[in-house]
Amino acid sequence: MGEKSFNYEAELAKLHVELVHLQEWVKSQQLKVVIVFEGRDASGKGGTIKRFTEPLNPRVCKVVALGVPTEREKSQWYFQRYAQYLPAAGEIVLFDRSWYNRAGVEKVMGYCTEEEYHEFLRSCPEFERMLVRSNIILLKYWFSVSDEEQEKRFKNRIKNPVKRWKFSPMDLESRSRWLEYSKAKDNMFAHTDTKQVPWYVVNADDKKKARLNCISHILSKIPYEPIHLTPIKLPELPDYKAYVRPPINYQTFVPEKY
Repeated sequence: MGEKSFNYEAELAKLHVELVHLQEWVKSQQLKVVIVFEGRDASGKGGTIKRFTEPLNPRVCKVVALGVPTEREKSQWYFQRYAQYLPAAGEIVLFDRSWYNRAGVEKVMGYCTEEEYHEFLRSCPEFERMLVRSNIILLKYWFSVSDEEQEKRFKNRIKNPVKRWKFSPMDLESRSRWLEYSKAKDNMFAHTDTKQVPWYVVNADDKKKARLNCISHILSKIPYEPIHLTPIKLPELPDYKAYVRPPINYQTFVPEKY
């Protein structure tokens, strides 16, 4: 039996409609939603996040993608840096990488001590249970990509000037530490794949299927109902003839090259 055929754009359009319903439900019910996206480099997290947020109001659905911590942040309680971005009522927050940096890149690259690493593994499940007890809906996704597909995507990034920025020195380093990253991921799952906040693994070798499957799963995990939208009637414009437009040469226009 062959693979099920589908129209990617059509399926994504359907999911986008449902995402708008979800957004309105989150607003009306004053829900707080956190979605964590993790995975190997070039696993497709960013593309899924982009398609998820595309039809949504950025004031409701926000993406958090933190860079290198400052010296002050390094001295804080580890979860403090991330806690400040947690949602208020009526908001959805997507973490493009999250507090799990400590269990991955920081552990493998030696950016944290062994004591800090083991403390994270002890504290993380309790931190997440605290979030759930405070009525935050917390979902965690791990994007799994094969070595062959990751290699292909890396080579594509190198050749494509539009995608070149995605390839960082850390990506080069991660290749030489593939085994260490694999062990770190397995240990992370062993400690943080809990009944209250499980990990959901997305088969990400096919980017388009991964996006559809992940978004569909998110919609299935957050109970919502379509919101009845009040019809919008555009008011009549006032008498435009009473308005005198300033001379065109008073304004600076962008040159029309196309």
